[in-house]
Amino acid sequence: MIKLQVCKTIERIDLCGRVREKRPTRLYFISPIWEQVPMRRLKRSINAVILAASLLPWAFAPAAFGCDSAPKDGGAQVSAQPDVSRAEAPYFIDPAREPRMKRAQLVKLLRKRIKYVFIIFNENHSFDNEYGTFPGVNGIYSDGLKPRSARHTPGFIQTYTDNVSGATVTVWPFRLAPAQNSCVMDSVDHSNAGMIAKFDIKGGVPMMDGYAKREYRRFAGEPGTKPTAAREEAGTQFARLVMSHIDCDTIPFFWLYASRFTIFDNIFATEDGPSTPNAIAMLSGQVGQTQWVKHPSAAKGLPVKVGQNSGILNEPPIVTDCLPLWGSQFDTTRFDRQPAGSKERYRNDNIAANLTFAALPLTFQGKNISAVMRTNRDPKLDLPDISKDIPYIRRLGTEPVNWGWYQEGYDHEATDPPGVASHACYVTHHNAPQYFGYITGTPGVCAGMHGLTDFFNAMALNRLPHGGVFYIRGGYCNLIGAKPVITDPKTPADEIQAIDAAKAGDDDHPAYSDRQLSEAMAARAINAIASHKRIWRRCAIIIAYDESDGEWDHVPPRILSYGPKGLLSRGARVPLILISPYARTHVVSHVEGDHNAVIETINYIFGLPALAELPDEAQALQKGDSPYFNRFAPEGFHQNHLGPDDMESSLSRSLLSGFDPQRLSGKAPPLPPSFAIIPQRVIDSFPHYGGQGCKQIGIVPEDVRQGISNKIPEGFNPLPATVPAAVYKDVRTY
Repeated sequence: MIKLQVCKTIERIDLCGRVREKRPTRLYFISPIWEQVPMRRLKRSINAVILAASLLPWAFAPAAFGCDSAPKDGGAQVSAQPDVSRAEAPYFIDPAREPRMKRAQLVKLLRKRIKYVFIIFNENHSFDNEYGTFPGVNGIYSDGLKPRSARHTPGFIQTYTDNVSGATVTVWPFRLAPAQNSCVMDSVDHSNAGMIAKFDIKGGVPMMDGYAKREYRRFAGEPGTKPTAAREEAGTQFARLVMSHIDCDTIPFFWLYASRFTIFDNIFATEDGPSTPNAIAMLSGQVGQTQWVKHPSAAKGLPVKVGQNSGILNEPPIVTDCLPLWGSQFDTTRFDRQPAGSKERYRNDNIAANLTFAALPLTFQGKNISAVMRTNRDPKLDLPDISKDIPYIRRLGTEPVNWGWYQEGYDHEATDPPGVASHACYVTHHNAPQYFGYITGTPGVCAGMHGLTDFFNAMALNRLPHGGVFYIRGGYCNLIGAKPVITDPKTPADEIQAIDAAKAGDDDHPAYSDRQLSEAMAARAINAIASHKRIWRRCAIIIAYDESDGEWDHVPPRILSYGPKGLLSRGARVPLILISPYARTHVVSHVEGDHNAVIETINYIFGLPALAELPDEAQALQKGDSPYFNRFAPEGFHQNHLGPDDMESSLSRSLLSGFDPQRLSGKAPPLPPSFAIIPQRVIDSFPHYGGQGCKQIGIVPEDVRQGISNKIPEGFNPLPATVPAAVYKDVRTY
């Protein structure tokens, strides 16, 4: 453990003994070095003496984390992927041979080079589920350098007790391939309570071994429950499904981007739970801890009545997929109301309260913020909790930053009838800006909210603002009107019909999306960006995910905060890929972070203040470490993270390590747009590469490299929710 000095201004110190930031914090958990740092980084970044020292306790080996007398990126933070392809070889620069660059220098170059940041914000997959066998990462069968045995992989072997026989059932990781229609899968439990059970926290450390047990018990019931065939079957199938994973035969485009650019293998969901909290965290770095600290008594809920509707608004911290107040039955806005998704259930007890803490669209206003916020329709409701932030941001005098949130179904889409916005594709609880009254109720800020067709039209007509931050999200449908991709030729017609009805979305959410429709949407967006030379040469593209969907991942997250309902943060590990003409090629970054890492990077590029340093948020951070809030955590735990974490520290780093110093400095040429573009004919041809993606893009997955046999459980049904009867009429052995 690290014990930090307590003084008038409390400092947070990193593993190298440097002061990383001044803010209210005293104590946090550090896991052992062998769980955090793959040996590849040790070998490539430090000499033999330090390598030997790394076998001692972590306190004696700070160099393993890339420490130096000044903060630097590179070195131990990144490592090369194996097997550089012929296409990548002309652009590959071994990070072990690159000179280090101080962060201040790197930031200065980034601000000069990057003017556009695009976030393709996908849904619900754990890192191991999609990239667990990607070469060079900390995955299911390897630490990134050498193979790792099952006994050294947390949660690799999972067990539960069968309610019928009382026998112990064993579940293990296995790969779904096109032969099992791996483009579609069903969603598993990713609720806050479900994730706590799956983590199986003991002594403050997640064991990561409760995934199969949780899935079995949520259907079959706790031990002693009277069994039924349907419940037992559902529990059995979901306990298997949660341990499955895929590779480049299923998502070849995403794997190609990960190979050609930089993949991050140590990024986590901010909150331990579902999509809404983590969508909010992508904008704010938190799920409302600031608002909770400012109004602790409101956390139990706020009674509300509008017309015939009465209910309890869900106050922060937000830990469920509750819908936004704005656009709901409790929204009293008369003009320019926010939309409501036609496929979502607006129960009176499932609506969030107005969110009033700081998010990026606030700091985006820069020196114009006071004038912009004067146009807010209800300042008494929307602005009190940012009353100190607004003048602070104005005094900094930063330039305003254009922004856009482009989400499918928000307004009229290409798939809608002329002049009619159906909102049929709209997943309202994924639209983070809609939760904030100072965004939706301020015309100059709300103007940044759009539908997905608007993004493609803006790119085609060259109408995207000159510079800024732009979020891209899919939804329940896809803009090209394609059906889900069926790759198993044995699939019966009635199952195809069920899949067609359930899986045509394009945001990668297992419940309703198809993986290849999702990667095709991302590829079309990336092609649109890369096809504009002016935009491509000034851009960074981030492919990010909100949360894990509850799918198994073996890396334990750090425990940072607790709320009234238990664990708040962090959630499970999620994928993240950085694409840019200035990105490193064919490397893995191992820096640790969550959605705050994206916010930190945006702050660096546009010179914005950290949300954590804004007065209202900083005040709440300090107040959070108090007896009232510490009582929600285990004894001795300090609530040092009740708010945003978008300041560089040993546990929250930016994405700067994914940029190549030589490309930024001009010593190496930027990557050409052709390096990111996938031909349109390939995008439009399903299944992608005929289901032979690994062969076509030239990547050998780690399990194949090691000759590991793929043991799919006998009688496994890959879609136990979509086609639950399949196992009875056609017991398949894959």
